[in-house]
Amino acid sequence: MQSAVTRQISAELRRRLAKASNVLVLTGAGVSAESGVPTFRGGGNSAVWKGMPFDVISSATMVRRNLPAVWEWFDYRRELLKSLRPNPAHQEIARWQKRFADLSVVTQNVDGLHQLAGSKDVIELHGSIWRSRCQDCRSKIQISRTEPRAELCLDCGESLRPDVVLFGEILPSGAFELAAEKAGACELCFAIGTSGLVYPAAGLPEIAKAAGAYVCEVNPERTPVSDICDEVLTGKAGEVLPLL
Repeated sequence: MQSAVTRQISAELRRRLAKASNVLVLTGAGVSAESGVPTFRGGGNSAVWKGMPFDVISSATMVRRNLPAVWEWFDYRRELLKSLRPNPAHQEIARWQKRFADLSVVTQNVDGLHQLAGSKDVIELHGSIWRSRCQDCRSKIQISRTEPRAELCLDCGESLRPDVVLFGEILPSGAFELAAEKAGACELCFAIGTSGLVYPAAGLPEIAKAAGAYVCEVNPERTPVSDICDEVLTGKAGEVLPLL
């Protein structure tokens, strides 16, 4: 007996999946939430870290004002993420590298779970919690899951900061431009577990659609992206993607 999710998948999507060679996947917080990654977003003025709201402790202003406090917050977050593992959605997307000749994985997540699942050349729109960046020369350093992180840049000796996009900052140079280029060239575009509210990332399905791609959303509930999609699959990514 077919599952409700299987019945949602159209013959047209299956046909396109069978023929496609160039595919773009955009993932958001919903994918990582299935691995147990907390969003850390409290509503309104909710205090999330020592009395400070999420958008204060995770802000460019706080980096300038109190970098040690920012690091304390991100060290805490990494400790929570350290034991988490990729879920079936991450694993299926990684397997798509062998299925499609040209697969582009673009993520709004900073947790590194796509890479842990085996995905290569992931375009990280918001950076990574597992990297630090020099505030002066902008050199980047990977942060070990087992060893203490470095505090000073190995190249110039200046202070390091988390290599993530904070409130009040723009996306890293070239990341969105590359993602937009990939979106404009793909035949199939999947928007998976994203709210469709955070721009410019939310504009990628629109770019793909305008260029003639077939756009499919995978999400437990409808989002602003749903209205431009050719197909909407309702459900958790970890349950839907393996059925494709």
